[in-house]
Amino acid sequence: MSKTVCLAFTGASGLPYGVRLLECLLAAGCRVQLLYSQAAQIVAKQEMDLELPSRPQEVAAYFRQHHADLPGRLEVYGREEWFAPVASGSNPPDAMVVCPCSMGTLAAIAQGLSDNLIERAADVVLKERRPLVLVPRETPFSAIHLENMLRLSRAGAVILPPNPGFYHHPQSVQEIVDFVVARILDQLAVPHRLMARWGEAGEEG
Repeated sequence: MSKTVCLAFTGASGLPYGVRLLECLLAAGCRVQLLYSQAAQIVAKQEMDLELPSRPQEVAAYFRQHHADLPGRLEVYGREEWFAPVASGSNPPDAMVVCPCSMGTLAAIAQGLSDNLIERAADVVLKERRPLVLVPRETPFSAIHLENMLRLSRAGAVILPPNPGFYHHPQSVQEIVDFVVARILDQLAVPHRLMARWGEAGEEG
């Protein structure tokens, strides 16, 4: 059976990582439960000139239209939609990724807050011992940021800052984005051909 992955966009810089990850998850045949914050809408416009509507149904229609040829299934939920499957431990996703992850969201998850659906979904994933991958896009990190990350790492989350490598000689921004997305997909055990692996010959797929 295909994986169910909850993907959350928050207000940190780095939305191209999240949008590319969404595309790759759908291409891999995953069921994606997409959540997004109001701040993510602002970042989408600033970084990608992408107008994310406030209504989840319209966001779902937009991405379904643009990825109609991909085999995955997309569901979109509002941040206060408490009857969404991800809000309950009786129906958790197989994994969750917050990409990009703002420091505010990271702090809320670290403290066990559940003031919106993104925070609640992360809380559910942690308590149900499912993989939680956080992609914090901030620099430099303060001591508070680092302490929150350590707390989450000890609770079982994977902290995956979007730090691209350059040993594969990227020729474009897209290849840099793909490097980070490939590392996220590896954590989810979702197959991909975004780039050749270290020590293996072959073309990037």
